[in-house]
Amino acid sequence: MKKTIILIAALFCITQMHAQSVDITPGSSYKQALGLKFPGGFSVTYKKFVTTTNNVEGQLTYWNKGFRAAGLYEFNFYSFPSVNGLAWFVGPGAHVGFWKSQYIKDYNSKADIGIDGVLGLDYKFQDIPINVSVDWEPSVTLVGTAGFNPAWGGLAIRYTF
Repeated sequence: MKKTIILIAALFCITQMHAQSVDITPGSSYKQALGLKFPGGFSVTYKKFVTTTNNVEGQLTYWNKGFRAAGLYEFNFYSFPSVNGLAWFVGPGAHVGFWKSQYIKDYNSKADIGIDGVLGLDYKFQDIPINVSVDWEPSVTLVGTAGFNPAWGGLAIRYTF
């Protein structure tokens, strides 16, 4: 568990250092965004472009049975030339989740670790610093309550800067 957190922190630092030297022009019209995501729980989401068309996204989610941290690497495709600011995205990721104490016995686990995928649409408004996205984020838990969960994802509203 400690190794997983250290690995996630190291990957985040590496992408931050790389992103500082990247010019974000033809694809995205913003470099980073911070906001909220729902209804798969209540999430704080942070998105940062590391190239003109690729970004990392971190999510911290509180939901009725515990909390979850997920990291995603997203490939953005600006395939809608008639709609400036609209992209679709897809990518891999990973998560770690922790159950509230009353659910530990039910699920025979204190924590879950697994892999995620994401598929969605992203739109950046032209005149205001707001980004919205809707996505589907299925996951496979490998450690803990092993299995497939198709229920993650939702609507994100972010402030861009």
